[in-house]
Formats: sequence, C-alpha cells, structure tokens
Amino acid sequence: MAKKAKNSKVTTKRSKWVAWTRSDIADLRKHANLKTPVAKIAKMTKRTPGAIRAKGFVLGIRLGHQR
Repeated sequence: MAKKAKNSKVTTKRSKWVAWTRSDIADLRKHANLKTPVAKIAKMTKRTPGAIRAKGFVLGIRLGHQR
C-alpha cells in the first residue's frame, strides 16, 4: 500500500463570490423563457450550473429538466 507524504499540500483554485446584478437576473429570466440549457447559461454568465439553479430556485424560475 502506498504511503502519503506528510507535507504534501494540494492547492485548489477557489473562485470568489460575485453578487447577482439586476441585469444578471434579467438575463436569467430571459434564458429561462427561451428554455436555454443550464450549462449554456452557466458558460455565458461565468457561473457554475449549481449557482444558476440555486438562484433560479430562490427567484421561483423554473430551470433544469424541460420534459
């Protein structure tokens, strides 16, 4: 069994929290009406898909499965 080195530290890049602006929310509502996939909205807004879904849930916007 391989042993771990005691002093090995794994560094990960942490993204900084960015506040939602009124224009961000307006864009989210627009894309929800157009039924744009969450992954595509996330790339356009430079946010994670989880952040898009969470904000949509808070605002009462239906995102995600389109079936």
